[in-house]
Amino acid sequence: MAANALTRQLSSTSTLWPPLKKPTFSKPRFAKPTPVSAFAMASFTTTQVAPAAIVGGGRVGTALKEMGKGQDLLVKRGELVPLDFEGPIFVCTRNDDLEAVLEATPRSRWNDLVFFQNGMIEPWLESKGLRDANQVLAYFAVSKLGERPIDGKTDTNPEGLTAAYGKWASVVAERLSVGGLSCKVLDKEAFQKQMLEKLIWISAFMLVGARHTGATVGVVEKEYRSEVSALIAELASAAAAEKGITFDPAMEDRLCAYSRAVAHFPTAVKEFKWRNGWFYSLSEKANAEGKPDPCLLHTAWLKEIKVV
Repeated sequence: MAANALTRQLSSTSTLWPPLKKPTFSKPRFAKPTPVSAFAMASFTTTQVAPAAIVGGGRVGTALKEMGKGQDLLVKRGELVPLDFEGPIFVCTRNDDLEAVLEATPRSRWNDLVFFQNGMIEPWLESKGLRDANQVLAYFAVSKLGERPIDGKTDTNPEGLTAAYGKWASVVAERLSVGGLSCKVLDKEAFQKQMLEKLIWISAFMLVGARHTGATVGVVEKEYRSEVSALIAELASAAAAEKGITFDPAMEDRLCAYSRAVAHFPTAVKEFKWRNGWFYSLSEKANAEGKPDPCLLHTAWLKEIKVV
């Protein structure tokens, strides 16, 4: 049952902010601290948790607030991130809403933003001068608003896979620990490797699944292992070459283990810009330079399902 609950949350961190146009604020409104719920009182320990501003009131944002002690600020759509609120700013929105979040945040507070988004957001961060932004790679899930989060542990990584990077990483880890969740604090290189592994996982399993109508993540892992293995190897090679890194051995085993933990999750190629789109951009760059496509199989299968 835990695995089923976990699968329902993988695709995004929040459903609060649908795609937005540039927001306008006629009169700034600021969220007020909210009391600790009965769920939080019953579930969490007395460990001190640093107050945070939380942008996005979806399942993840609400879960993070429940792990607090009633001093957090929940920033909803149309509200500005307070200038005078000290502490981290957890961004729990869809990737397509990041531009709007940045516009609603005073520039002096940008270095306090902690991004909980899935996918490849590095190019966007770099374009905003946020190369060393705080980030969280969330492998936990919240099946329903207000429910307790479920940790994404696997048989190859029973210690958990969630990781954080940046000046607020230890604060994030402490808060998640209060909620019964694991979280590793990593340096930039280690975090980037894990981020790319998750990107490879979602790009490979979703694409292979999309080639076989109705296939779940578990079906891909069991019945189309050779296809997904070939794609994982190709994407890993391309990512390593592009970033100048070396992945740890046994990546395929780790990604397949995670697939078994979320076996009932459906497959589809979504949020192309933030997922498969990054690998396709490597193919386009190689083509423009007259070089071989580093993701030949990936490109062929995207064309097969008419995504490109």
